Amino acid sequence: MTTAFRQPPAAEPGEAPSDPEHVARILVLRRLDAAPRTRVELERYLAQRGIPEEAATAVLDRFTEVGLIDDHAYARGWVTSRHGTRGLGRRAVAQELRRKGVHDDIITEALDPIDPEQERARAMLIALSRYPQVMGLPYPTQVRRLIGALTRRGYEAGVASAVVREVLSAAPDEVPFD
Repeated sequence: MTTAFRQPPAAEPGEAPSDPEHVARILVLRRLDAAPRTRVELERYLAQRGIPEEAATAVLDRFTEVGLIDDHAYARGWVTSRHGTRGLGRRAVAQELRRKGVHDDIITEALDPIDPEQERARAMLIALSRYPQVMGLPYPTQVRRLIGALTRRGYEAGVASAVVREVLSAAPDEVPFD
C-alpha cells in the first residue's frame, strides 16, 4: 500500500482537518458503504488507522444508536448466508462470527433458527454431492473422506458420522446425485 492511500480523508469546508471524530466518521461510512461490518471490526480498523480511542468510541456509539452498526442484524445475515448458501455447519458459522468480534449471546441468538433436522438435511446434501468422488474407494477411505468434508464445514462429528453411515449404507444406484 502506498502512504498516499492511508492518509486521512480531506476535511469538509469549515471542518478542522485534524478533527479525529470527523475523520473517524468518514472512515466508518466508507467501510460500511462497501459492506456491513461488526462494531469490533470497525474498532480494529479505526485503531489501525490511528484514530484515538475516545473519538472512535464516540463515532461508533452514535452509529450504533442510529442503526448503522447492528451486530444482531449482521449475525443473522451471516448465518443465513454461510449456512444457507455455503452449507457451513453451526460450529463453523459461530467460529467465523467470533473472529469478527460478535459476542457469544448474539451468536447463539442468530443460530437459533437453525434446527438440528435442517442442519442434518444440509449435511446429507453435502455428503450426497461428495459421494461420487469417493465411490469405488475402499470403505474406510470413503468414511474418512466424507466425514472429513463435513467436519471441515463445521458439522458436529456425531451428525457427520450418522449422515455418512446413511449415505454409504444406501446402494449406489439408490443414491440421488442431483
